[in-house]
Amino acid sequence: MKPVVVIDPQWRRMGELFAPEDIDRLGEAYEIVWGQDGPLPAEVLEEALPRATAIVAATPEVDAATLARAPELRAIVEVSGAFPASIDYPACFERGIEVLSCSPGFRESVAEMGVAMMLAGARGLMREHEAFRDGTERWLEDYSGTDFTLYGGKVGFLGFGQIAQEMTRLIAPFGAEVRAFDPWLPEPVAADYGIALTDLDALLDWSRCLVVVAVPTSENKGLLNAERLARLGDKSLVVLLSRSHLVDWPDLMAEVDSGRLTAAIDVFPSEPADPADPVRMSKNVILSPHRAAAVDGGRRLIGRMLTDDLLSLVEGRPERRLSRADPAKVASLAGVGDAVKVAEMAEARQID
Repeated sequence: MKPVVVIDPQWRRMGELFAPEDIDRLGEAYEIVWGQDGPLPAEVLEEALPRATAIVAATPEVDAATLARAPELRAIVEVSGAFPASIDYPACFERGIEVLSCSPGFRESVAEMGVAMMLAGARGLMREHEAFRDGTERWLEDYSGTDFTLYGGKVGFLGFGQIAQEMTRLIAPFGAEVRAFDPWLPEPVAADYGIALTDLDALLDWSRCLVVVAVPTSENKGLLNAERLARLGDKSLVVLLSRSHLVDWPDLMAEVDSGRLTAAIDVFPSEPADPADPVRMSKNVILSPHRAAAVDGGRRLIGRMLTDDLLSLVEGRPERRLSRADPAKVASLAGVGDAVKVAEMAEARQID
């Protein structure tokens, strides 16, 4: 008999996550239970639990009682983008059940948007777009005081996970020097990408473009406060792609509104942003409504990685493409629970 995988994509959609060929690959190795758009009926889940090898859900709700009814369970995969608070991690670790996050599946689409935001911010594209509309554009003028090039530039990453690694690969043709601050990153990984690891203050002192892509934790909330932002050189660009948790929002907005820094922002403290939020009127910021992954097919890498990992699981291979929850780290992840909030917004059709 085939092993069983329960797939409950709600609030996401199956076609959003899986290319047809990946569903076919998964179906050859597993019996797929549900795997439809819309909420998984409780009775379908209960019937499948005793046989389930894996559970895939936007927000898996797995407590000790659920685990007791699932003796064959070996993996839980979330497909929202953050380890949710709805999983009993200690109970999973005790049973040897892997908990996987789909966050690496965003690496291509989010990295692409990140590079677009870097280029637009560095070259003043949106500023001149708006100036053109009101007739104040400056033809052929050299913007040596504000604009800069990525060729031979100084790009710093706050966090050097999957997205930063993909962005580094994408900007390689520019010959930019790349440095990063990431206390979790093994030195060999940095060496593989040819980057220099440094401490945070040194990174801020050096960077012309700072890309914020660190995973939120209980230790890094408001990490970029007024004192640290002041270390960035005048006219530096801050690209905010990970949770706004990493920045002191009023301090960042003060620097942007003063004109000393520019920013390109995809994530906000409250989403959707208040219609009266002053950030909407700032002239020194590029704004994106949390849509770095929102491109046709942009999330299907999740399904490809997920399928690869579930095939590896049943074949007894240890490699995983998705992120595995680490007992030593998961307790500090401030992103735990964010997936629930995102799901609530998607249900209300406020974001996709």
